[in-house]
Amino acid sequence: MLISCHTSPETKKYQIIRFNSPTGITSLDPAFARTQENIRAVNQLFNGLLQLDKDLNIAPAIAKKWSISNDSKTYTFTLRNDVLFHNDPIFKGLKRAVKADDFVYTFSRLINPKTASDGAWIFNGIIAESNPFIALNDSTLQVNLKKPFTPLLSLLTMAYCYVVPKEAVAHYGLDFGKHPVGTGPFQFANWHDGIKLNFLKNDSYFESSPSNPIPKLDAISISFIQSKQTELLEFSQGKLDLFTGLESSFKDEILNAQGFLQPKYLKEFTLIKSPYLNTEYLAFNVEDKISPVHNLYFRKAISYAINREAMITYLRNNVGQAADGGFSPTGLPSYREATEPLFNPSKAKECLIKSGIKQTKPILLTTTRDYLDLCILVQKNCAAVGIQLKIEVVPSSLLKQQKSVGDLSFFRGSWIADYPDGENYMACFYGPNKAPNGPNYTRYENAFFDANYELLLKETDLTKRAEIFTTLEENLSQNQPFALLFYDESIWIRSQAVNGLIINSLNQMDLRQTTLNQLPNSKK
Repeated sequence: MLISCHTSPETKKYQIIRFNSPTGITSLDPAFARTQENIRAVNQLFNGLLQLDKDLNIAPAIAKKWSISNDSKTYTFTLRNDVLFHNDPIFKGLKRAVKADDFVYTFSRLINPKTASDGAWIFNGIIAESNPFIALNDSTLQVNLKKPFTPLLSLLTMAYCYVVPKEAVAHYGLDFGKHPVGTGPFQFANWHDGIKLNFLKNDSYFESSPSNPIPKLDAISISFIQSKQTELLEFSQGKLDLFTGLESSFKDEILNAQGFLQPKYLKEFTLIKSPYLNTEYLAFNVEDKISPVHNLYFRKAISYAINREAMITYLRNNVGQAADGGFSPTGLPSYREATEPLFNPSKAKECLIKSGIKQTKPILLTTTRDYLDLCILVQKNCAAVGIQLKIEVVPSSLLKQQKSVGDLSFFRGSWIADYPDGENYMACFYGPNKAPNGPNYTRYENAFFDANYELLLKETDLTKRAEIFTTLEENLSQNQPFALLFYDESIWIRSQAVNGLIINSLNQMDLRQTTLNQLPNSKK
């Protein structure tokens, strides 16, 4: 009743925020929180040992404090004793507190092949082979590593690591993803496939206090409208409170050339533009000895030819930042500004001459439909310096498959941070991570790079880590396994009624402090 009705003559007006998930949500089980849509929903229902603040700093969550051993291989977490799982029939009316054993179960379940979790990779090669997770008592958890791994704390903030109760997973089995039981600020209410997913306020949320009740909303209602244009219409009519995800077909309808809201939307809506840890690039398969991209100077010629500022200005309505540094995007300490401009047509021509490549046919650039306009600009930029490109448009599923097995020599790629550490970006060029075993789709292999990457994994001193990042980025710049395009930004549009919404640089939504004001002449 609360979610289906916004007003009642006998009660206060409920605070219910409404947004859409166009690509759908496949599971509310943290073990399968791979897509942005799944993560966005799971974040409302669950918590982990640690969390990220709005600036992506690591902060306490269920763990109130932690310590690291001198050899950096043992992490000890002290848990809060006031964190309760959501009320569920499986608990038979009893309050079920989170204990260290719940994390032992959660992490062990995550890496168990029988679970087939999308997140099983996160502990690969990191944790000790025996007793990696130990509950020393109800409030003390120990995580033991095979070798030092400095990004561990960042990794533990991921949704895959959110705690789940063993008895609920055992009871609901494969349906746990449709009947989740977590600890978060909201709890599961109901789910009508393809129509609506609803969450209710958790009145026993552990971060809540009398002076700052959390959450302030009564409920969340998520719809599943597949058409972005239909979603935009629903939003403009006041039937949704938030809108995100601009398609090239209607971005001009919403944003002007400078990247601001069109005048007709200014009265009722507010634009939220945030840095987004997503690097967009063109990838070269450096192992393809038949293609011209095997030649370093040819790769450099393509990179110098691309007018990134024009791409952002004319094709993206000033959403995003033209790449001006390395593979790590702005917003991370690992970001390094380039030592020279990336766009230089004269140098592109010089490099093309040095390459000695005389094209007899265009090289193939493979992309998906959503990025066709960007690739057409690259094609024109390259033609201006004497490089012939032919664009092939394929479904995203086929692109993913082909780049994974190494069938493509030149293709569009992007890397969205799994966790906010530059190591996550450098992992894309570590030799042992060559696809399909990891995210190294360029198939780059360099002994000097690999040795420094391994140093990065165990270095804890921030100054020394910064020096290693500089070394790694310089190595990539010298060997050019990619041509950078831009560092992305997230675009959210909210109703003027929405206050206290936080979007971080991982494009994750924090609704804990969000409220809804009643606007004059509201359409709700």
